Amino acid sequence: YPQQHAAETQLSKFNLTEIEAMLGSYTKVLFVRDPFQRLISTFMQGLGSSTSFSSFVQDVLDSGQHNASVAWKPLVSLCRPCLVQYDYVVMFGFLRQELGHLLRRAGLSADSLLPEFPDTQVRWTYSWLSEQMFSELSVQQKQRLTRFYHRDLAAFPFSSSFLSG
Repeated sequence: YPQQHAAETQLSKFNLTEIEAMLGSYTKVLFVRDPFQRLISTFMQGLGSSTSFSSFVQDVLDSGQHNASVAWKPLVSLCRPCLVQYDYVVMFGFLRQELGHLLRRAGLSADSLLPEFPDTQVRWTYSWLSEQMFSELSVQQKQRLTRFYHRDLAAFPFSSSFLSG
């Protein structure tokens, strides 16, 4: 699609004809991550100003979805998977195998282009960390988080998420 606009222009700034032309000319890849793991990552990176994970989660819940930071806003509201027909959805934790498949489909050599991803170790670490952090939350916070991310949990197969239980 011709570069008529700056790269950082949001899709919503274009008219419907331009949007359809752009989306039709690109391979669309969506990277998704369990919403609870996104919260943990944001908290661990110090992007939340709270002193405890429970306080951070309370701040997130109090902010509401409309005022939520991009770091923890539900993915469905950010990437519009019901409107945009993504060619690939890549799940965090399976990056090596999914990116390898994506590169091979593009006709590229996956072996020479992919760095090492410690997927198994990352999944185990996040599983353990999720369990620890989840245990800090009140029953009400757990229920409110599940409602906060209900569309993400319905749209993507986060079967092992602490929020889907």
